[in-house]
Amino acid sequence: MASLDGKTVAFLLTDDFEDSELTSPWDAVVEAGGTAHLISLEAGSVTGKNGHTQDVDLVVTDADPASYDALVLPGGVGNADNLRMNDDAVAFARHFGEQDKPVSVICHGAWILTDAGVLQGRTMTSFPSLQTDLRNAGVTWKDEEVVVDGRLVSSRTPDDLPAFNREMVSAIGG
Repeated sequence: MASLDGKTVAFLLTDDFEDSELTSPWDAVVEAGGTAHLISLEAGSVTGKNGHTQDVDLVVTDADPASYDALVLPGGVGNADNLRMNDDAVAFARHFGEQDKPVSVICHGAWILTDAGVLQGRTMTSFPSLQTDLRNAGVTWKDEEVVVDGRLVSSRTPDDLPAFNREMVSAIGG
């Protein structure tokens, strides 16, 4: 596994995220030597749809995307829909696409990238219900456990987390 020593990774999410899609990649980043920060819409803590609670490190309005080496976008329908409706969150995510920094997205997390306008010409996967939205944003959509397109890593569901984590760490560390 690649070393993430000296790398700081932003996890952008809000309430109703898919718990394992935060905890498993978070653990993978930390185990590889990286620093993980939770960025959200409000201060305090966030709660996943299955009850996992985690403290917020920074509110998105106070977070400078330039100070992060990579972005991880966990899924969860409520989480993803709330993020894409927040202009500051969309701008934060857009920075990573425009700067060609590593972005790792799973399940419904890709919704914010459609609003950020950074997917034209990309190849990726997602939870199947997003495929029309992603195709409309210019994506070649594939039904595979993990798709790597340059520095963009995507997966479909929590079942894909082992492959997702492996490719995410590789993309961030590469």
